[in-house]
Amino acid sequence: MNIILAGMPASGKTTVSRVLSEKLGLKLVDTDEEIVKKFGAICDIFATYGEEVFRNMETEVVKTVSGQSGLIISSGGGCLLREENVKLFKTGGKIIFLRAELSTLLNRVEGDTSRPLLSGDKKEKMQSLLLKRSPIYEAAADLTVDTDGLTPEQIADKIIKEIRL
Repeated sequence: MNIILAGMPASGKTTVSRVLSEKLGLKLVDTDEEIVKKFGAICDIFATYGEEVFRNMETEVVKTVSGQSGLIISSGGGCLLREENVKLFKTGGKIIFLRAELSTLLNRVEGDTSRPLLSGDKKEKMQSLLLKRSPIYEAAADLTVDTDGLTPEQIADKIIKEIRL
């Protein structure tokens, strides 16, 4: 079984996935890192080809990793926007939605210029993404964990306890 972490940009997916990987002794795969290895920098992909091409690359990565077992998968913030990706992940895993308040997300991205979908007015863009994506994450999730005020270790422990690993 795979454990797939999903949520907004800056929700803690990358950090919590590292902690889970260490605690459970499972291999960690970050879909964004896999895209970078295979296709190049995400900001360059967005700038040159646009979001649709990026999402196609993302689905290609999801097909590869969802066919494996025993992984901790940190999914990109928009990965679950495609129903195909949700179905692929659910075939052999549990999707964990790391939910965070807007203020928490904004604090975490302050000064971060590496996120193409947040260029410009970060607050406006994050709020728009949050409104659009939260229902999608909630519908796809096997478990939702509220992360505000918790350390990555506390979040990981909560996930382990809830999915009984």
